[in-house]
Amino acid sequence: MIRPVTLFTGQWADMPFETLCKKAKSFGYDGLELACWGDHFEINKADETYCRKKKETLARYGLKVYAIANHLVGQAVCDHIDERHKSILPDYIWGDGEQEGVRQRAAQEIVRTAEAAKMLGVDTVTGFTGSSIWPLLYSFPPVTQAMIDKGYADFAARWIPILDKYQKLGIHFALEAHPTEIAFDIASAQRTMKAINNHPNFGFNFDPSHFGYQGVDYVKFIYTFPEKIFHVHMKDVGWSKVPTEAGVFGGHTEFGTSGRYWDFRSLGHGDIVFEEIIRALNRINYKGPLSVEWEDSGMDREFGAKEACEFVHKLDFPSSNIAFDTAFEKK
Repeated sequence: MIRPVTLFTGQWADMPFETLCKKAKSFGYDGLELACWGDHFEINKADETYCRKKKETLARYGLKVYAIANHLVGQAVCDHIDERHKSILPDYIWGDGEQEGVRQRAAQEIVRTAEAAKMLGVDTVTGFTGSSIWPLLYSFPPVTQAMIDKGYADFAARWIPILDKYQKLGIHFALEAHPTEIAFDIASAQRTMKAINNHPNFGFNFDPSHFGYQGVDYVKFIYTFPEKIFHVHMKDVGWSKVPTEAGVFGGHTEFGTSGRYWDFRSLGHGDIVFEEIIRALNRINYKGPLSVEWEDSGMDREFGAKEACEFVHKLDFPSSNIAFDTAFEKK
């Protein structure tokens, strides 16, 4: 079971699509996870002709597309909307900035993303959901369970109609469980699944980098949701073994700032134990792509992306279909 190694294009959106295809091939990637920003994949332009041309460009460089990603618009479906969202949303989603209008337009765009995925020939959309209750994370002033329940009910009311349309289209939505989302660790992910009655078309884009520095058992996440791992991000993170100036909440510092407790790292340069992840993925029979989301404030991204591709190709190994000690048995 050697899985395709892909590059998530979100951190490369400043680069024209064809230029990135050429580079990704030279780095050694098998395909791309196309982000819905920059010119990599534009939902408002996605018709049959547009999708065919994207696939033709990919094929020219010996690449395939395995998923499309709409994290930025998905974030607005459940969030309290403010000026931060204006900076990440297309103008036609932002509109006049009125909160509920933005949320409704974002929801419609997430449905259009599934329609575009079907035209493109992929069955997975990765992304974010947003959360109306993330600001209540630290429970002071005291947060009641009724307030948290209301947040999960809001999530369900907004996302079940979206997911029902995904089901009709045969597309899966893979939430990247992540701080600021409705699910950000195992406990909140379990509550998320319960809120939507374990909807068959909702699962996870597993990314260990968002769990490690929190102290969440990222391998256990795989075993907790074996049927719901729809996509996998390969991303590393490093965290300090001694007290720091800026703790787990970041101290309002920028990524890459000295004195932070944690920071994203290029693959193999952090603290995530990827071999245990590969073994777990083999045990649950995950056959999808391993998508490199490259983020490291201290390293050149082209050097890092090439090295990361080599790291994943070397790391990924097929599971055994025999017990190693059967060779000892007499025939």
